[in-house]
Amino acid sequence: MDVTLSATDCSSDCSSGCSPDCGADCTSNCGASADTTLALLWERVREQGDMPGFAKAIGAILGAMRGEDEHEFCMTQTVLSDPVLTQKVLRLANSGMYAAFGQRISTVSKAVLVLGTEAIGHLALGLKLVEELHASAQASSNAHAEMEKAVLAGMVAQQVAGSAEGRDSEEAVVCAMLHALGRMAVTFYLPDVWSALQDAGGVGGEDHAAPELLGLSLEDVGRAAAERWGLPHKLIASMRRVEPAPRPDAFSDADWLAALSTMSSRCADSLWNDDDAGADTLQLLAAGFAPMLGVQAGSVMDAIGKARENAIADLSVAPFARAAQKRSQVPEVRAKVRARDSRLLASGIADMRDVLDTASPGQMMSMALETLYQGLGLARAVGFLRNRREHNYAAKMGFGAGVRLLIPRLTFDDRYQPNVFHAALSHDRVVFIENTRDREFAPRLPAWWKVSLANARSFVILPLCRNGQPVGFIYGDWDDEMYQMPLDHGQFTQLNELRALVLEALERRQHA
Repeated sequence: MDVTLSATDCSSDCSSGCSPDCGADCTSNCGASADTTLALLWERVREQGDMPGFAKAIGAILGAMRGEDEHEFCMTQTVLSDPVLTQKVLRLANSGMYAAFGQRISTVSKAVLVLGTEAIGHLALGLKLVEELHASAQASSNAHAEMEKAVLAGMVAQQVAGSAEGRDSEEAVVCAMLHALGRMAVTFYLPDVWSALQDAGGVGGEDHAAPELLGLSLEDVGRAAAERWGLPHKLIASMRRVEPAPRPDAFSDADWLAALSTMSSRCADSLWNDDDAGADTLQLLAAGFAPMLGVQAGSVMDAIGKARENAIADLSVAPFARAAQKRSQVPEVRAKVRARDSRLLASGIADMRDVLDTASPGQMMSMALETLYQGLGLARAVGFLRNRREHNYAAKMGFGAGVRLLIPRLTFDDRYQPNVFHAALSHDRVVFIENTRDREFAPRLPAWWKVSLANARSFVILPLCRNGQPVGFIYGDWDDEMYQMPLDHGQFTQLNELRALVLEALERRQHA
């Protein structure tokens, strides 16, 4: 499909005098209507996918933020589905911003408990917005540049908000990044239209050319996209340009976010090339917006400097960041991941101990599953509970690819049968199965496992028994890609401690 706005897309009263049916291409001298521009954008969205996959991702994140059933676990599950997001969340949770908690956070489950679903949700929204786009091979160099500028704006906003009393840094990050949503949408979906904007207004002057050429501003495009994707109203309200001025008497939280987002976006543009002209502009922006934001101009400049340092490590196409050697070779990255995973089992158990007095059994189960999933490098981790009334064991929550769809099918009778699961539950012992494809072992695998989980190469069962009676168990498995060598004595000791913590939480709830 041709993305150029032709005369047939234009209003009949354009300055060139052409009529709607003239048939000439008048993109450069005739403006489209707002409706035409948005219709063209939505058509391209339908063709290429929602940014791509962003709409689906934010649906899960917003569902957790709204407090739907088991929202803490849902948020943990959403974060863990994205390895990059997992590391960002854990880095945030252990940053100086939250040092007052005085504890090392090693699991996303604990980060959600400490920071709250809203803070984690805002962070996840912002990261998903740019990372889903960045992962797409369809994104042009212009689109990548706009995405990285949005990330840089978010970094500035986070640092400035962190120095302002009583402000939510993660919310500020999302608002600053969304400020550029219109620019990102046009560069990604309508690259020819972006080129026309640059021809009309010059590079950097796209915002000025947009109203005449598109019939609406790039900010309007961003707000329309945000509304279409169902983003929270407060975030949409911040997506407007604010000029620096003394703070007026009537100055709402949305006004503050809009002012910070505007300044952060303009700072990102000025930082981009890291030249003298940009440095001078940063000083003017800090001085101009500081009174409105209630932050000293010097503090704003310090925040911008910290954001720049962080950006050098995280950005890839920004001119000032290109020279940095920040991407490790694949073997080195894998070695670091393996080293991290080997520590997660111990640190996850420590997290569980820290919150044992306050966490619910469901929260403890979530932390246990995450600890196993990450610390043992599992393909899947699933928690089962026994329902005595219905005489069965049923999966309740889990991590791993496809687990959400599998859970409704993972149910089996609680009456004893001669298979490995009932054996583990009857003897109350952790069981590790190294090779599920051993012909001699096959008869000990139950039918329900063979139907739903047969692609597993190895698995482990952690029974949960109270007073000699099973109340549930934790199951984890490895596929061929994640084939696990036999567990050693130290790991068995850790697994027993982990399940003991889950059982203690159940006991506390029983006697509460």
